[in-house]
Amino acid sequence: MQQALSIVGYKKSGKTTLMLQLLEELSKRDIRASTAKFSHHTFDKENSDTFKFTKMSADTAALNENETLFMWPGKKYLPDLLPLMKGDVLLIEGGKSLTWLPRILILKDPEDAVKLGNGLALATWGKVTHPGIPSINNIQDLADLLLEKGFILPGLDCGSCDHETCLELARQIVRGQATPSECLAKDTAMTVRINNQPLAMNPFVEKIISKAITGMISELKGYSPGQVEIIIK
Repeated sequence: MQQALSIVGYKKSGKTTLMLQLLEELSKRDIRASTAKFSHHTFDKENSDTFKFTKMSADTAALNENETLFMWPGKKYLPDLLPLMKGDVLLIEGGKSLTWLPRILILKDPEDAVKLGNGLALATWGKVTHPGIPSINNIQDLADLLLEKGFILPGLDCGSCDHETCLELARQIVRGQATPSECLAKDTAMTVRINNQPLAMNPFVEKIISKAITGMISELKGYSPGQVEIIIK
């Protein structure tokens, strides 16, 4: 997936409602969306069997005829979970701390934009707006904005793009002063895909792995220089 954005706002601001409206609009366009939600609360019902299991297990799977739930104790890094997601785009509810994708702000007060925007706001949604940030109130326009200007960076902060952090590059992309293609960790000579999702690597790691693999297979009978494809199932 190449397009992504987060819906950011304080509690009871309407994030979930907007997410559902946007998901419905994308579905009408035959676009599959993967979703992620950040929360300060547990996602499982307290005192349920699976809740009890998660407190005493390394990880827990819950399955029925219609759905599957997998839970790990502790916090995971969202980019590490992306290979498990099958959508064409990624929508995130919350995630104020994320610095590697743009966001839509739902404001209760214009001053909220200072704390919530972090230089990553593509637009605001709703009646409350902020000078200098575009305002959108039509769900079709919001879907168009996602598909046109949504992006996702690897969050490696590797510095290979001449920016110290992904946040610096992301801010420039939002301002129209850079493009996602300037992220060199997403444009390396070697590509590793897990479930068809590319893994980001900084150029230094990519060179180490590439040279190690090339060195090993060069000793195999039938090897000749050229593009190498290795598939592990």
